[in-house]
Amino acid sequence: MNANLQFDFLVDKENNTITVKREFQAKRQLVWDCYTKSELLDQWFAPKPFTTKTKTMDFREGGYWRYAMIDPEGTEYWGRLDYQTIRPIENYTALDGFTDASGEINPSLPRSKWDVTFEEKAEHALVHTVIAYNTLKDLETVIQMGMKEGLTSTLERLDELLLTFK
Repeated sequence: MNANLQFDFLVDKENNTITVKREFQAKRQLVWDCYTKSELLDQWFAPKPFTTKTKTMDFREGGYWRYAMIDPEGTEYWGRLDYQTIRPIENYTALDGFTDASGEINPSLPRSKWDVTFEEKAEHALVHTVIAYNTLKDLETVIQMGMKEGLTSTLERLDELLLTFK
């Protein structure tokens, strides 16, 4: 990651949230597309050395993205993002959860609400994400699972992908 680009990862245990502010060297429209189109998500949405594959993508209010992160040995870790609200190129909200291969939410792992906002910042895009959990225990669980490290690696992959569009 370019050290001059903004990257904040803030944990608020009083409100059970993680706030991530991340700047990218690309226009807002391109960054929006990378977050909302499966053919682009599949190229970056997993920490190294994992890869991602989309099972289903229906990017609309009431739709969902069902995907797997795959480790180098081929083990699949399934997730689902249920889109609640969409304001094109500006914001979307969604419920995120771990699932089994058939798409059933795993109730023993935390579910969260993502509120993702896209802004112009000169020639760059700034993505402001607030991830809210139901309980402090859920928040602490994802932190212990490596949320900060995983998200940092994942967003670095997006940096790499964005460079291919120059």
